[in-house]
Amino acid sequence: MEAAKDQRQVFFVSDRTGLTASSYGKSLLAQFRDIAFSTRTIPFVDGLERAEAAAREIDACQRRTGQRAIVFSTLVDAAAQRRIVGTGAFVLNLFEAFITPLEKELARPSVHTLGRAFRPQGEVFHQRWLDAMEFALAHDDGIHPEHYSEADLILVGVSRSGKTPTALFLAMNFSLKVGNYPLTDGDLEHDALPAPLAPWRNKLVALTIEPETLHTIREKRRASPQYAALSVCRREVRAAERIFRKAHLPVFDSTGTSVEELASGILKCYQELAVLRPRG
Repeated sequence: MEAAKDQRQVFFVSDRTGLTASSYGKSLLAQFRDIAFSTRTIPFVDGLERAEAAAREIDACQRRTGQRAIVFSTLVDAAAQRRIVGTGAFVLNLFEAFITPLEKELARPSVHTLGRAFRPQGEVFHQRWLDAMEFALAHDDGIHPEHYSEADLILVGVSRSGKTPTALFLAMNFSLKVGNYPLTDGDLEHDALPAPLAPWRNKLVALTIEPETLHTIREKRRASPQYAALSVCRREVRAAERIFRKAHLPVFDSTGTSVEELASGILKCYQELAVLRPRG
């Protein structure tokens, strides 16, 4: 019998979406295969009030498990970072790990601006980026499909197939307005696109996933037989893939694929097949 793995709780804390902290942190954790990590992302910790809430959650976790939590942080606000450190968790500040040596090498201080990214400068570029981020957040999980006329892309797939992180990555890094739509039981009863998606077939990109992987992900999220059972996952994935085939949608498999790889493939589809209207 295989020995039980050690368990550790991990938090990714960020003043923006948390994708950077999560991506880099998970890459490091993957080097420790004999430990089972339970992860939680706490995004938009952009001030002391939100840092207090995050710290209380970390404190509660440590009391419950009797272990120090591991925290990957990309916070630049000093007061917020001090509050997270004050939990007594093992805190790795990914921002400070690199910015301090860069300041020394470049012989000047950084601006220490929250959420600042290396992207084209200028008001037009910045506003496009802000609009894309706001759109992805406001149209997550099928919210406001009446605004899909404004979307550059709409990701469709069953629950927990990777739509949300991929949409946010495309918005953050390529300034694309990306909505995402989860296929529900009602949608999966038919072999046709749901009504809110039907007018926008040329904007749709489908995500699929291996049922066994989906089962594992859902078990961690909500271990309900009606949601996470392997038989349910198999039925939903098969039904979703029938819809994708009938609608002739481009399909990407998120199984064992990083969000960067998924986004790269989707962007290539966008560029080569011209499935999107060109942006002005």
